[in-house]
Amino acid sequence: MCAGWCEERRTSISGGRREAKGVDLHLWFHISLLFSVLWGQASPHCPDSCLCTWDTATVQCSDAGLREIPEGIPPETVSLHLERNYIRSIPESAFVGLVHLRDLYLSHNRIDSLASGALRHLGPELRLLDLSHNQLRQANREEFGSTRANTRLYHNPWHCDCALQELMESLNLEPETVNGIVCESSVRGVGEGSRWEDPGSPGEHAGQPLVKLLGSGVNFCSLHRKTTDVAMLVTMFVWFFMVIVYVVYYVRQNQAEARRHLEYLKSLPSPRKTPTETDTLSTGF
Repeated sequence: MCAGWCEERRTSISGGRREAKGVDLHLWFHISLLFSVLWGQASPHCPDSCLCTWDTATVQCSDAGLREIPEGIPPETVSLHLERNYIRSIPESAFVGLVHLRDLYLSHNRIDSLASGALRHLGPELRLLDLSHNQLRQANREEFGSTRANTRLYHNPWHCDCALQELMESLNLEPETVNGIVCESSVRGVGEGSRWEDPGSPGEHAGQPLVKLLGSGVNFCSLHRKTTDVAMLVTMFVWFFMVIVYVVYYVRQNQAEARRHLEYLKSLPSPRKTPTETDTLSTGF
């Protein structure tokens, strides 16, 4: 009797163990799947054509053939390498959310324009901004925002004017690179020739480092202000001349109208006296 009962008992226990093991494996599979989904959502995504190193928060997109700033840059990025690509412009929203960014490398591209406030979204932690070896001709303070990072702007075909001078005075330029900011062209100063000459002419300061020009006393903003003052004086003179012409025209027009009115009155026939009135006047009654 024990043999049959014991065998049945062993069978039921082993079946229970197999069932419990199956339940454990099923539960473990679902838990693993849940963790993998959560980890996939939590782990950052690396942009296409880039290599991300998560332990140093570095995104390496150099020599990737990029023609624009890639999308999906992880917000935890500390160092972003975009040098040696074919990027032509930087839109305003290019670096939104990268509040931890410290190093931004954009050298050796074809950047010739910056959107208004393009670098305004970079956080206060930014310590290096490299825009050297590009095609920038003009820039102003609004495009760079309030960044205090060490900035590299050398080897660009700069057009030296008041806006660039104000930008240079507001940025924290890397000292060893400032001599590489050379004027390929410049605004015309007083005595540089007729204002009707070819505007594409490089100007007298072409080929000279901007920092040396400013150090020697050249002030592009004073030239700009003089030009503005002259333009305002010319505009005021033109308006004054137009007012004088209008007043003269108005007076002459009124005089002509008055003369025509007098001539019309003179041309009217004088009233004739009736015979009764004549006789009365002559007899004294």
